[in-house]
Amino acid sequence: MSDVPLRMRVDGAVAVVTGGARGIGRATALSLADAGARVVIADLDVAASGEAVAEVVERGGEIWAHQADIAREDSVDALFDEVARREGHIDILVNNAGIAIRRPAVDLTLADWDKVVAVNMTGVFLCARAAARHMIAAGRGGAIVNVASIMGLSGGGLYPNISYQTSKGAVVNMTRALAIEWAPHGIRVNAVAPTYVRTQLTAPLFENPEMAARIEAMTPLKRLATPADVAAAICFLASPAAAMITGHALPIDGGFLAQ
Repeated sequence: MSDVPLRMRVDGAVAVVTGGARGIGRATALSLADAGARVVIADLDVAASGEAVAEVVERGGEIWAHQADIAREDSVDALFDEVARREGHIDILVNNAGIAIRRPAVDLTLADWDKVVAVNMTGVFLCARAAARHMIAAGRGGAIVNVASIMGLSGGGLYPNISYQTSKGAVVNMTRALAIEWAPHGIRVNAVAPTYVRTQLTAPLFENPEMAARIEAMTPLKRLATPADVAAAICFLASPAAAMITGHALPIDGGFLAQ
């Protein structure tokens, strides 16, 4: 843990990571714990959360898990009330939980549209609102990092994914709006916009070697992103090193959007 640069350390901070049991969320939980935070994983998957908790503990970090459905207001409020009760304060929120239903717009049902929006957009709002209420009440300020996507900054993609693209675009502008609204309270709100990352969410894509090769070919750095790549950027934005940064979406894309 001592190899984390001083200004990137978050010693004593309480951090909530939604969707923290796997992928980017799990890598972020590990990185925040390494930087000195006490981490709370919020996830529906109890078994995977337990594995993530064990991994952090093995590395000497402080962590616990709480089962939560971020698409439900009562579940979100119960999560943050419990964190505040147990920890006394909330300093960092990483809004990472998300889903994708990849279908052409003409074939996407309203039920599937609503399911993606409920998690990727409404869930982000519900968690940000609940966290901010506690941050404002405590008067300590805080940092919120939302996980958007390069598809929230561009209408293109390798396949039709209209509900995901739309919801992630909403997260980018929600980030800007909340950053302005909560700046007087010392709450910074930023987002990361990752490219295609090897996670459970993208596993169906990378099962096709040709698709993986195509993504690498389209990326100027000529490699695929890892969860650790994204986690590093999230931890930077949550740390004192980013004290003057708010309202921005940082692409983690190997140059993809620069073309």
